[in-house]
Amino acid sequence: MRTTDFLPRLQKLRATLRHAFALKPEGEPLTAEEQTLLEKVAAAVVNRQMAGPAVLFLESAGPMNFLGSQALHFLKPILDLACDAPELEQAARLLERRDAIPRLIELIEAKSAPAKSTLDGAPVR
Repeated sequence: MRTTDFLPRLQKLRATLRHAFALKPEGEPLTAEEQTLLEKVAAAVVNRQMAGPAVLFLESAGPMNFLGSQALHFLKPILDLACDAPELEQAARLLERRDAIPRLIELIEAKSAPAKSTLDGAPVR
């Protein structure tokens, strides 16, 4: 191979791979469907009174959210039997965003805050 052929190929490869590993910016707003899904998950966690363990788990596993999304994509054929397929796909795409886990934590904390208010040490219901 001649050197003159190599340089254009290298430049083309470099241009192709420039954004191969780029992530979406964190400040990008959620779509209405994504926000609805996050609120549905947060409400389910709070209704089961699992806000504390869920926040602890999400904080510790937060950096692994992209791997979780890839696991959902991989297990999709099996999970489709037990879960809603479009919602599962949406959850996998949502986990690909770096800001999804902190937003879910904020929603869980906001929804569980009224349940945490106490009078004389007893929760208000």
